[in-house]
Amino acid sequence: MKIAIASGKGGTGKTTVAVNLALSIPDAQLIDCDVEEPNCNLFLNKELERIAESKITVPNIDEELCTHCGKCSEMCRFNAIATLPEKVILFPTLCHSCGGCILACPEYAISGKEKITGIISRSSNKKDHPMLYEGVLNIGESMASPVITELKRSIEPGIPTIIDSPPGTGCPVMTTLEDTDHCILVTEPTPFGLHDLKLAVKMVKIMNIPFGVIINRSEQENCIIDEYCDQENIEVLMRIPLNKRIAELYSDGIPFVEEMPEWKERFTNLFERIVNKKELA
Repeated sequence: MKIAIASGKGGTGKTTVAVNLALSIPDAQLIDCDVEEPNCNLFLNKELERIAESKITVPNIDEELCTHCGKCSEMCRFNAIATLPEKVILFPTLCHSCGGCILACPEYAISGKEKITGIISRSSNKKDHPMLYEGVLNIGESMASPVITELKRSIEPGIPTIIDSPPGTGCPVMTTLEDTDHCILVTEPTPFGLHDLKLAVKMVKIMNIPFGVIINRSEQENCIIDEYCDQENIEVLMRIPLNKRIAELYSDGIPFVEEMPEWKERFTNLFERIVNKKELA
C-alpha cells in the first residue's frame, strides 16, 4: 500500500502528517520526495547512507563535426540549445534528456553524456522504524523529477509506504503521485488553503487517484474547507486541531504521536480505513 501525502501549497503540514502516519504503522517505510528541501529527517534524526545517484543524459556537441545547421535547436521544444552562425550554446538546466537533438543532427555531431543531478540515501540502520529514504537535488539543478524517479525505485515492494510529496501541483508532484494507491491532501482552513486545495483536487482527479482530505490547524468544524468538501463529496479523513502542545512538539522537532499516544491510535485507524477501502474497491 503506497499512500502519498500532498498539498496544493507549502506550509500546510504535509511533512507533519507523513512522519506521524509512518510512525503509527508497523514496519513502514517513509519516502521523502520533497527533494529540493527534504525535511522528514529533521523529526526522525536518522543516520543516512548514500545508496544511489540520480543521472540524466545531456547533449555533448562535437564542434568539429557540427555545421551549425540549426536542426537541433529547431526540434528542442525546451530551448536548451541555441545555434549561432559559428557556435552552438547549450543550456543544460533546461534539457529534459529526451535525446531528440541527437536524432535530429544530420552530421552525428551530438552525443549524450551523463550528468549527476542528485543523491539517494536511506537509513543506515536496517532495523529503523520507519525506514527512511531521501532524495536530495544537487545545488544549481532545476529539475526535481529525475531525482524523484530514481528515489521511487528504492521503494521496497510489499511494505506499507508513506510518501511525502513536494508542495504544489507541478511535475515533481505528479511524478511523486504516479503509481500510488491513495493520496491524502493536507490543507488548512484559510482562503489560500482552499484555493490551492482546489488545484490539488483537480490534479488527483485527472490522475485518477483515490483521495481524501486532512484539515490541519483546524479550529472548528463547518469551516470553508468543510463547505467545499461537502459540495464536492470529498471525505474529510481527519482534523488536526490548532493545539499549543502539538505546536510546541513541532518546534522541538518531535513528532507529536510520540508524546500523545491517542494520536498514534488515530493515525493507525486512518491507515486501516484507507487499506480497507482499497480492498473493497
